[in-house]
Amino acid sequence: VQLVESGGALVQPGGSLRLSCAASGFNFSNYDMSWYRQAPGKERVRIATITNTGFSYNYEDSVTGRFTISRDNAKNTAYLQMNSLNPENTAVYYCHARRAPSVSWGQGTRVTVSS
Repeated sequence: VQLVESGGALVQPGGSLRLSCAASGFNFSNYDMSWYRQAPGKERVRIATITNTGFSYNYEDSVTGRFTISRDNAKNTAYLQMNSLNPENTAVYYCHARRAPSVSWGQGTRVTVSS
């Protein structure tokens, strides 16, 4: 099982990024996919989940309306579209795949929001 995140970058406040999580080694369409973030000195927290059937849930009120999770089962890839970024969104973002009892993590991609 392998998850590889990409798309992290330095971006100015108000900007947008799309993170990607490329999956391999398992049946991607059977797994729920989530994005987590870990800010410097903080614990890792879940941002959003999209189920294997395509239902999505946000877990952070601060990103509702700005961040959107999606998936493309044909490409074995999950995405996190992030708009109206602010410095509080600076973190390492991790992709997570779950189909109980199997859980996998990516290595993370760094997002820095700064002028």
